[in-house]
Amino acid sequence: MTATDRATQLVQIAAQAAADRLAHDIIAYDVSDVLSITDAFLLASAPNDRQVKSISDEIEAQLQKELGIKPVRREGDRDARWILLDYVDVVVHVQHSEERVFYSLERLWKDCPELPLPDDAVKTKGKGEEHAALSARADEDAS
Repeated sequence: MTATDRATQLVQIAAQAAADRLAHDIIAYDVSDVLSITDAFLLASAPNDRQVKSISDEIEAQLQKELGIKPVRREGDRDARWILLDYVDVVVHVQHSEERVFYSLERLWKDCPELPLPDDAVKTKGKGEEHAALSARADEDAS
């Protein structure tokens, strides 16, 4: 079994929305063979809580605008460290960079096939590490 066309469409729109809000390390997995509750997971991260919320809000707004759908569940808004948007066919995880490293969802789903993403989303790969290195360098220069 593979992700449905609908799930692939949701992933494309959500990934582009995340990239538009400067998310880091966007990746999508086809989890339809191992989970019965959803077809795909989309992962994205950001270096601060405000950006995590902004990315989640943009994903929700774009899916509402383009497909007229809202998530059946949205969790994590209070702390904005890990916001989950459940669209049934696709579950979107927008995580603070620290949570992304700690929970390492990629490790759990690494055996699942990756889904194709828009070019803007593909270009975000490695941006989390790049941002962390720049922040560390800035901290060193400040001291």
